[in-house]
Amino acid sequence: MSQLSALIVEDDPDFRTSVALLVGKQGFDVREASTLADARRALAAASCDLVLLDLSLPDGDGLELLADESEGQPPEFVIMTGNTAAETAIAALRAGALDYLPKPIDRTRLDSILSHVARTRDLKQEVTNLRGELRELGHFGPMVGRSAPMQRVYDLIGRVAATETTVFITGESGTGKELVAETVHQLSARSDGPFIALNCGAMSATLIESELFGHEKGSFTGADKRRSGYFEDAEGGTLFLDEITEMPLELQVKLLRVLETGTITRVGATEAVHVNARVVAASNRDPQEAVAEGALREDLFYRLNVFPVELPRLRERGQDIAVLAQHFLKEVNEREGASKRFSEDAEARLLQIAWPGNVRELKNAVERAAILADSVIGPDVLPDADPARVPAAGDDAMLEIRVGSSIQEAERRLILATLREFDGDKKRAAEVLGISLKTLYNRLNVYEARES
Repeated sequence: MSQLSALIVEDDPDFRTSVALLVGKQGFDVREASTLADARRALAAASCDLVLLDLSLPDGDGLELLADESEGQPPEFVIMTGNTAAETAIAALRAGALDYLPKPIDRTRLDSILSHVARTRDLKQEVTNLRGELRELGHFGPMVGRSAPMQRVYDLIGRVAATETTVFITGESGTGKELVAETVHQLSARSDGPFIALNCGAMSATLIESELFGHEKGSFTGADKRRSGYFEDAEGGTLFLDEITEMPLELQVKLLRVLETGTITRVGATEAVHVNARVVAASNRDPQEAVAEGALREDLFYRLNVFPVELPRLRERGQDIAVLAQHFLKEVNEREGASKRFSEDAEARLLQIAWPGNVRELKNAVERAAILADSVIGPDVLPDADPARVPAAGDDAMLEIRVGSSIQEAERRLILATLREFDGDKKRAAEVLGISLKTLYNRLNVYEARES
């Protein structure tokens, strides 16, 4: 493998030299720059794998460099700054930085970042190359579906997986939040490390701190030996904190400190222990509502919500319902040595069910139907249809669109015609169109603004 290269962009010459020495010791070919202008000249002269970048430079904000276009694969950026405010870190990570290093530099954390650079760049190229093929097959890692809402989710996962950025996944129960977290892990440089999941709502408040951070022998009744916690168990991998809004508030303070310092303190201990685990959090509640209700600390929410991913409800995913049902039936057939199939009426029924339990409910329904049916699965062994999702008898409304119309105009006419067909019932129109109610409202606001 060819030698990796790094550019250190820092106006303090002593600090720049010290960082250059540390990076050089890890086998990088190192160049230096003291201003944005110098950095741009250096990047134009030769490609670079990694840029360690100070935010406050004599001729501008270091983040400006992240917005510059470059030929080929752009370098990875790691931000260095003495401003330890969470907002600064979040702004840098959302702008596309790989990671964030407060000054003075923690050498252990720097070495960890440097060790992942080559793998991160390979993974980004892998995701780019495979994305089209995976989508055509209706798969993205372990995830299944071809609908537009899921394509947007795949886009987000593809962007964030290879970074070290914290991810916050939201969506109703059963939409697949843990599967998204696993996909992020599998497509990351940490894929060889462990993936550890903790449901914060399924554990008592008295036990969760010990489970998360570990404890020392004798720290409480029954603690007969030292025990590592989830953070230490996830070393070099990913820690998935599900239902984060159910975590006790006093523990949220300690979690925030871990995210900011990269260290934990076991229950009953006095010394901090460095940990290297990426955190992915999730909630089936609206996190902003949880903040307003006092269930989630605002500062923790902003620290976790660096890269939000919102999952659609199953009923918003259109034909993905049929794709998923076939996928789950194939799994049952392979497991049981069977060859059962859906009848045409059953396939139609699948699209007429509301699926309030989302993908989890669909999977359970397919397994139950496969047990009850002989060789062909009919609608009689599936849940009842939702009347709002069943097309009315004789419903043959048509919409003519002139060839040559723009996609935007065709979409506008289809949305407005569907609304008229359902007498202005936005919820039903959104379900028939296969989009979220929020998306429908956004489109209508755009149309209204154009007409005003």
